[in-house]
Amino acid sequence: MKRGVVLRSAWKMAKAFWFSEDKWWAWGLLLVVIAFNLSLVYISVRINYWQGTFYQVLQNYNHTGFMKAIGSYAILAVLFILVRGYQIYARMLLQIRWRSWLTERYLYDWLHNRTYYRLTLMAYDEADNPDQRLSEDVELFVALTLRLSIDVLQDLVTVSSFVVILWNLSGVFYLPLGGFYLPIHGYLVWAALVYAGIGTYWTVKLGHPLVRLDYDQQRYEADFRFSLVRVRENAESIAFYNGETHEKRTFQQRFHNIVNNYFKIISLRKKLMWLTTSYSQISVVFGILVASPQYFRNQIHLGQMFQVIDAYNHVQNGFSFFIDSFIRLAQWRAVVNRLNNFLVYMEMVRIEASPAYKVRIDRRARQDYSLKRVNVFRPDGYQLIKDITLKLATGQRLLITGPSGCGKSTLLRTLAGLWPYANGCLTIPGDKKIMFVPQKSYMPLSQLTEVLMYPGIPQGTDKAALAEMLKICQLSHLIEKLGENLDWGHALSLGEQQRIAFVRTFLLKPDLLFLDEATSALDENNEKIMYELLSQLLTRTAIVSIGHRNTLLNYHQQRLELDGKGSWHLLKSIK
Repeated sequence: MKRGVVLRSAWKMAKAFWFSEDKWWAWGLLLVVIAFNLSLVYISVRINYWQGTFYQVLQNYNHTGFMKAIGSYAILAVLFILVRGYQIYARMLLQIRWRSWLTERYLYDWLHNRTYYRLTLMAYDEADNPDQRLSEDVELFVALTLRLSIDVLQDLVTVSSFVVILWNLSGVFYLPLGGFYLPIHGYLVWAALVYAGIGTYWTVKLGHPLVRLDYDQQRYEADFRFSLVRVRENAESIAFYNGETHEKRTFQQRFHNIVNNYFKIISLRKKLMWLTTSYSQISVVFGILVASPQYFRNQIHLGQMFQVIDAYNHVQNGFSFFIDSFIRLAQWRAVVNRLNNFLVYMEMVRIEASPAYKVRIDRRARQDYSLKRVNVFRPDGYQLIKDITLKLATGQRLLITGPSGCGKSTLLRTLAGLWPYANGCLTIPGDKKIMFVPQKSYMPLSQLTEVLMYPGIPQGTDKAALAEMLKICQLSHLIEKLGENLDWGHALSLGEQQRIAFVRTFLLKPDLLFLDEATSALDENNEKIMYELLSQLLTRTAIVSIGHRNTLLNYHQQRLELDGKGSWHLLKSIK
């Protein structure tokens, strides 16, 4: 990404906070930080003048002046320490407030309209690892933006303050050119500028590839971390397959990317370190050398000599901001690129990819849920279901069947509003409660009581009601564990997890229920118990089920057959 684009992207991400509902706090804290920074510059200027006095009294063997200068410096040092501490405190307070606001906004964008789910359907390599974007990259963006922008401001004020001192102390230097002497006013200022310009040029020329290397390093680290998490989440399946060798090979491949890229980074940083360290070391002697002609011609005394050197170092350091901060700038640019890509792709999944994919949803208050001329496609454009039209009345039970891959679950995702590759019209009663139960229900890391009520059951459901539901769903052995906090996704079998999903269903009492192979891990007896409970407890709930077992025919009044080639058949009676 070009520099101009990076700056525009960074400003777009930053300005939302600075003009948000939190803007008064933000600007107030920023002004406090700036005030502290200006105070630090002022104290540094006073220390510079102090140096001129201090070394002069030393040269004159003035003991009284020496003691007075020591006292003055003690006051300046204490003030510098106090202001520096409060400056850091105010900056970090602003940083955490900005990060909190930005994280909350990005979390909303990521979760809103199921963007997190739709991102997984898109082949966007640049939008990988959203967990890293929301945790590490947001923190780095805020910290580096504040650090760099405040440092730039402080360097500008420092240069502006000390360049006047340096210009006045420089006098006029006469550069011999043959038989002619060229007068150079403020030559120390020009010397600092030329020296910094040369260093900046070589730093940019040498360090430019570091931006892409830092970007890739973060991606490789995130990929490696993600593969480790995947093994932890799927430990049992991997163990059954004896997949350790395969997983280790995957780890080694991804870690190999980290190591290779890291070697490129350390090789480049070694060269940058040689350059910047050489630059810093030479600048110490360079300042003395360029100031020495005035001293040896008795145009300045010893105290002024040290004052010139100090002022020169401040000006030269200000001019050298880019050199000193190049690694941070490269890291900041990589962070801006990653965050910007993440935001762009979140925006893209919220926009219809094509006019051909647009499901119109009517949410008026009606009794029936209906589909009218709905078409469902795969991401590659292949049509799975063509012009399907049906209506679900109160208490109706519909079973969707067909061969694997024919689009049963995809149709359910379309009905849930998750699948972006579809068109047609859905009528969803606006005052009805709708619930979708997948084959493997999500088990949050919480107490079992919260797991049973996920994502939120109406208040008034007490432990007695939960215990009764566990009992009728053949989960009596879990009653004594209602207060325990475990990783229930691993602690419970898939069959137990599916019965947990039915507990949630009976507690929520939806008007329309979609079951995607929700009993696939249950034996026929438990399946029978669950569906009979649906008939007894949810008499007015319309139910749509997906499954392969013929036993499911006993619990439904209609069957929708899909063939995966676009055709479908609705059988009114399946007895």
